[in-house]
Amino acid sequence: MDQSQYDIIIVGAGPIGLACALEAEQNGLHCLLLEKGALVNSLYHYPVNMTFFSTSERLEIGGIPFVSNQPKPSRNEALEYYRRVAGLLKSPLHLYEAVSSIQPINKGFAVATPQQTYQCRKVIIATGFYGIPFMLGIQGEDLPKVTHYYQDPHAYAFRDVVVVGANNSAVDAALETWRKGARVTMVIRGETIGERVKYWVRPDIINRIEEGSIKAYYQSNLLAIRSGEVDIQTPDGKLTLPNDHVLLMTGYQPDLTFLEKCGIQLSPDAIRQPVYNPNTYQTNVAGVYLAGVICGGMNTHRLFIENSREHARAIIQDILQQT
Repeated sequence: MDQSQYDIIIVGAGPIGLACALEAEQNGLHCLLLEKGALVNSLYHYPVNMTFFSTSERLEIGGIPFVSNQPKPSRNEALEYYRRVAGLLKSPLHLYEAVSSIQPINKGFAVATPQQTYQCRKVIIATGFYGIPFMLGIQGEDLPKVTHYYQDPHAYAFRDVVVVGANNSAVDAALETWRKGARVTMVIRGETIGERVKYWVRPDIINRIEEGSIKAYYQSNLLAIRSGEVDIQTPDGKLTLPNDHVLLMTGYQPDLTFLEKCGIQLSPDAIRQPVYNPNTYQTNVAGVYLAGVICGGMNTHRLFIENSREHARAIIQDILQQT
């Protein structure tokens, strides 16, 4: 066990976890950041050519300026910005070290990872929601040609690609792979392209579908995946299409099971929102706080960087008052 007593351990080194660390340092608190993957792991898994909805100043944390070439920054610009922010931290940052448990001990907590167990007085969980993809539960979903994380279009050039979904990730994947020469088919559960698709992208995908460049099956579902083909259930019956790659852009969900293991209560409805004080973000487990998108439970479209970065100030102020 690490015998150093941290004031705070922050679980998750995404933008909001980094914001919490900056706020803690500015108030003289000794903290440790633990991240199961790369720095800002969710942003790292975004498509290479992705552009944010938000302008750069709305993605800033800790008062550190974020300057981008265009009003809406790219993924690569965001990665560069958050790397620069992380480089300013004095607190230890452990990447690729997943937290397995958080247990009360004495007047604080023991936070365990496969590498070590650490002690602290308070815990902030800022794990986001991008780590667990929604699974379809169909035959062949575990084949090597299937992915839930689309990044670069080049690998799909001149190949038969099925994209499942109708929101931003699916639309970006469909358009980018088609422009690199892929033969793209979209499988869409609803009646149209999602209303939340970026306003400058939505007309593009609709036009490509209407002109026949990209084939789309609405009110349809993927039934099965095999090495060289897929089955699709459409309103007109079942189709079997040749296929080389399947991009399951079906969305992601927060690790709410981890919260339950920590003793944090969830609402009994489908949203499964964690119980916390909306002013301080402290959960029903005294000394454990939530920050960022994880606060919304399954409602992952309510909180973003720009409207949850202020969680850091409220949490640290509450910790200071308790101290």
